[in-house]
Amino acid sequence: MSGTSLYLAEGPRVGVRPFTRGDGPEFTARARESKALHQPWLFPPRTPTAYASYAGRLIDDPTKAGFLVCEKDGGADAEVSGEKAGEVSGGKAGERDGEKSDGGRIAGFININNIVGGAFLCGALGYGAFAHAAGRGLLREGLDLVVRYAFGPLGLHRLEINVQPGNAASIALARRCGFRLEGFSPAFLFIDGAWRDHERWAVTADMIRT
Repeated sequence: MSGTSLYLAEGPRVGVRPFTRGDGPEFTARARESKALHQPWLFPPRTPTAYASYAGRLIDDPTKAGFLVCEKDGGADAEVSGEKAGEVSGGKAGERDGEKSDGGRIAGFININNIVGGAFLCGALGYGAFAHAAGRGLLREGLDLVVRYAFGPLGLHRLEINVQPGNAASIALARRCGFRLEGFSPAFLFIDGAWRDHERWAVTADMIRT
């Protein structure tokens, strides 16, 4: 890729970049395609209104950081399921109003929530792959990039993943990316109408070579 990369970090097959408001059409189309894969574990936004609220929090809230995992050779996918990227309004500096950033198709997403500074320097990770990318190792590559970015430019010391015990795929990914099981939290998060138990997996900067 010539010139300045639009990615915050890149691997052989994927790059990670921030969410934009203009990513709504592609993101929501892929979320709808992936409903069977995600539920009952994940509920990413599947409508323009839900995406606008979701992305707005990730973009504007300093205690959150959202990353899209994009295939570097997957094409821009500016039009998905008949929806044009320009249909979503809004934008930030460096982004034309409502326009999706250039780059490959979105393979998944990784968010760091509840970022705390001071003596803690910790954040809580959540992630999901979209159906077309599942089983291809793309989210694993993206998660490795985000972890290193968090311990590098973001200056964090610790990341944790809270995952329901039955979510075998998410637990396997956490383990492969170097996270260790630290504990069990009963009735930890309210998901899909009930308080769900979670395992707590974590990694610290000293465990990862950035």
